[in-house]
Amino acid sequence: MMRMILTIAAMTWLMVAAAWAGPEAGPDTVHFAGPDGQSLVAYLFLPGGHATPIPAVVMMHGRAGPYSIAAHGRFDSTTLSQRHLFWGRFWADHGYAALLVDSFGPRGFAGGFPVHSYGDRPDAVNEVTVRPRDAYAALAYLRSRLDVDPHRIALQGWSNGGSAALATMADVTLEAQHLPPREGFVGALAFYPACGLHDVFDQRYRPYAPVRVFSGDHDEEVSAAHCRRLVDASKAGGGDIAITVYAGATHDFDDPGRRRQGVEANVAAQADAVPQALAFVEGLFGAATTKPAAP
Repeated sequence: MMRMILTIAAMTWLMVAAAWAGPEAGPDTVHFAGPDGQSLVAYLFLPGGHATPIPAVVMMHGRAGPYSIAAHGRFDSTTLSQRHLFWGRFWADHGYAALLVDSFGPRGFAGGFPVHSYGDRPDAVNEVTVRPRDAYAALAYLRSRLDVDPHRIALQGWSNGGSAALATMADVTLEAQHLPPREGFVGALAFYPACGLHDVFDQRYRPYAPVRVFSGDHDEEVSAAHCRRLVDASKAGGGDIAITVYAGATHDFDDPGRRRQGVEANVAAQADAVPQALAFVEGLFGAATTKPAAP
């Protein structure tokens, strides 16, 4: 019976994801200044018929970059991966602006990096020293828009982008941006991040705003146990941070593609993590103004 329920849930998830993957729902392409004069490109999802200003979520992609493996050299809004399209449209359908930042393409690595290539990646895309500065550049860009509420902007990242989100939320990182806590992100979601973070936070990790981490204990790329240790130590030091570890779930458990949703534990994990993420963000700055349309 449980297998049947999960199979139905997976089929429903795939149908909804496919419906959201149509060309009519494509995001706007925007450009803004990043760190050290680097010009960044990002993809902005906006809700239709919304009252302004609206809250927003900055999204940070993982090691494979923001684009589909089927991009075939075309890296733009038409070739974003299913996962990023799903989440961008999910936030927009719930009344939020969602800004997906491409940290790799402008630096010459649009195709991202293969699995287990961590030690070979250039420092130009370092998730502790560089990508948090991209996140704050995206925050500044959103605050420049009249249709976005400058005081209600959250952060979300996956895999390497989840690690970047964790580093971004560290109080010492915010201090390096010369911003007080009230001028930073109001909170963050980190999906299956690697929590080594170049050993920068081994002695102390303290987020300046609430952080929620989602991991799978069958992750083939990163260690959920390592993340739990980081979270537990941070909580013991007073950090507002928590982790949910899903039994049997793999890396990319929320990816709507058939490969990941063919794993029963991933179906259960995404079914729990998506509403958890929404509830967390709504709790950060209140329920959104636009409710999602029925699938």
